[in-house]
Amino acid sequence: MTHATTQPATTLSTPTAPVEIAIPQGQKWPTLDPDKLNLVGMDRDELGEAMRRVGVADKQVRMRVAQIWNWIYVRGAYSFDQMTNMSKDLRAKMNLVYTVTHPELVAEQISVDGTRKWLLRFPPRGAGRPVEVETVYIPDNKRGTLCVSSQVGCTLNCTFCHTGTQKLVRNLTAEEIIAQLRVAREMLNDFPEREPDSNAIVPKTGRFVTNVVMMGMGEPLFNYDHVKQAMLIMSDGEGLSISKRRVTLSTSGHVPNIERIGAEVGCALAISLHATNDTLRDELVPINKKWPLKELLESCRTYPGVSNARRITFEYVMLKGVNDSLEDARQLVKMLRGIPAKINLIPFNPWPGTQHECSDWDQIETFADFINRAGYASPVRTPRGRDIFAACGQLKSETERMRKVDRDRLEAELEALERMRLSNLAGDGMDDDMEEEDVA
Repeated sequence: MTHATTQPATTLSTPTAPVEIAIPQGQKWPTLDPDKLNLVGMDRDELGEAMRRVGVADKQVRMRVAQIWNWIYVRGAYSFDQMTNMSKDLRAKMNLVYTVTHPELVAEQISVDGTRKWLLRFPPRGAGRPVEVETVYIPDNKRGTLCVSSQVGCTLNCTFCHTGTQKLVRNLTAEEIIAQLRVAREMLNDFPEREPDSNAIVPKTGRFVTNVVMMGMGEPLFNYDHVKQAMLIMSDGEGLSISKRRVTLSTSGHVPNIERIGAEVGCALAISLHATNDTLRDELVPINKKWPLKELLESCRTYPGVSNARRITFEYVMLKGVNDSLEDARQLVKMLRGIPAKINLIPFNPWPGTQHECSDWDQIETFADFINRAGYASPVRTPRGRDIFAACGQLKSETERMRKVDRDRLEAELEALERMRLSNLAGDGMDDDMEEEDVA
């Protein structure tokens, strides 16, 4: 699916400072009514039952499901009034008990590099309370990657991750996971027959959201059923139609569900690794105490469909004096032997109160060079959206007031890291294949 317009999307020059936009009340889509069942996120069987409940005859169910599926996932409808190929009577019946609208958009932040972060608020579930999640859009010339959350908060307590400092509130539903993609496409005008958003930095041609990574807030494999259903809807060829090769799930190591997601969804896999021995990984990624490296790596070797053409991505955050020595690089190469893999090196993204520092750039380059010489692609991921806390490991929906001294210190660290990155851009080199799966 492509835009109706044949003109390439408008791209802007890079803004000189980050922008935060408070979304006024009365946004263009209707308010999400918690008393109505949302058809977004339902599979076709569930949509069929929903149609029967409003009196659609069995012989018409399949046709009505196809119509609604197209309106929700191809055209981006957020109101039954937009579904003009169905009778007014049927639309009125559906509107009484169902909804197809988006969640509340609380705020939008735009980075100096064009990265966008949206804060979304979902209504209470049962006796719960409204919850908020963050979703990040990372544009490039050839692709636009959406980093999607699967939980509100996280249980993993990884020591380098800001999200891990927010306690788990609850899992997101398939509806709420899919809603993040729909909101992103709505905000970018990335649906057919709509003019591209002239205020967005987006890929030069084609669709604006080309890749999805389950790499936002939460551990996706702890919310297996909802994540699975959402990913199948994302990759459905008659709807949102994002290729399975461009849908990546990142896990910290929920071993039993790794094989399942590969067999049942067929998505690309990324492993949040960060250490080369169990002692250190127990500290950095505590889930390792339950499923240690030996079990995790075996699940990677047997991941359905893994091959040199479909490599597993291993994410490795560079922590100064913790896991960035040449010996760590040697051990990393040794333990990944036999696994079709690439290694994404992630300069640590600081956040308030962290105990870690980013590795020196010279050390990152030395580490990367060693891995490259050993035959593994090891791109150093260019930090994106740091100035709006949208970079890897920085997402956290809970609003925090920072002391001025903490804010000044953090800003100084970010400026120093950016200067260091700019002075070493020549060493960033990523080929097209690597970029396909490079993420937030």
